[in-house]
Amino acid sequence: MVMAGDTSNPLGTYLRDRRTRLDPIALGFGGGRRRTPGLRREEVASRANISPTWYTWLEQGRGGAPSADVLDRIAKGLLLTEPEREHLYMLGLGRPPEARYHPVDGISPRLQRVLDGMVLSPAIIKTALWDVVGWNRAATLMLTDYAKLPREGRNILRLLFGSDQVRARNADWEGVARFVVGAFRADVARARASDSAAVVQLVTELSRISPEFEALWQDNDVVAHGEGVKRLHHPDAGLLAMEFSSFAIEGRPELGMIVYNPASAADAERLRVLLEARES
Repeated sequence: MVMAGDTSNPLGTYLRDRRTRLDPIALGFGGGRRRTPGLRREEVASRANISPTWYTWLEQGRGGAPSADVLDRIAKGLLLTEPEREHLYMLGLGRPPEARYHPVDGISPRLQRVLDGMVLSPAIIKTALWDVVGWNRAATLMLTDYAKLPREGRNILRLLFGSDQVRARNADWEGVARFVVGAFRADVARARASDSAAVVQLVTELSRISPEFEALWQDNDVVAHGEGVKRLHHPDAGLLAMEFSSFAIEGRPELGMIVYNPASAADAERLRVLLEARES
């Protein structure tokens, strides 16, 4: 995305390119005679609420690395899209920005088609608060029929700590509960949502209805939920051992996908029979 220019200062080249693409009149600056298109440096600095000198130094490759706060201000001032903001971070700090938490009610049709394409692999998409916002048919048959639940009832923690049926179906409920709480804590911190009203409300509710959740939350354990094995007592298929893998969704840092696959040939056969039986 870096345009032609000084290759020794890609950040400055990118900033110059972005500001030349903006319309000064549309942004409230006078037209007048301008030697170059777009905004002047001092106009970008004004929109970003930073020193014009500091902004000039950034374009010139002077003054050291900018802070995340400065980059966010510049991204806002230059009307950058989220991918453009991420690119700005990569140029300025060598890393992507931290995820921003946004409440999510659903997923796009394209993402739903990805789920539906995994016919023999139960898969769900969840938010940082572990609300399930997308699922495929296999997940409905193996895990829960989320479509029959109210929106607030599709939360994995509410199901795990508030449903006797879900508890009984997990062969190692204690291990699953500890794992989920630790992964949940990591997710809300990564999404910078730890102090949000939604998280506080959910933690307060779960602590009230489940002493076990409250104890696990007080332990302050944090885990990565990359992969593992889940064992379920299914009323029709019997005991199923399912390997799970977690994936980030490109461009949607507030969402994560969990895909389950049978841990053995016998588990695969039991799952296949379950799915075919429900089709008939």
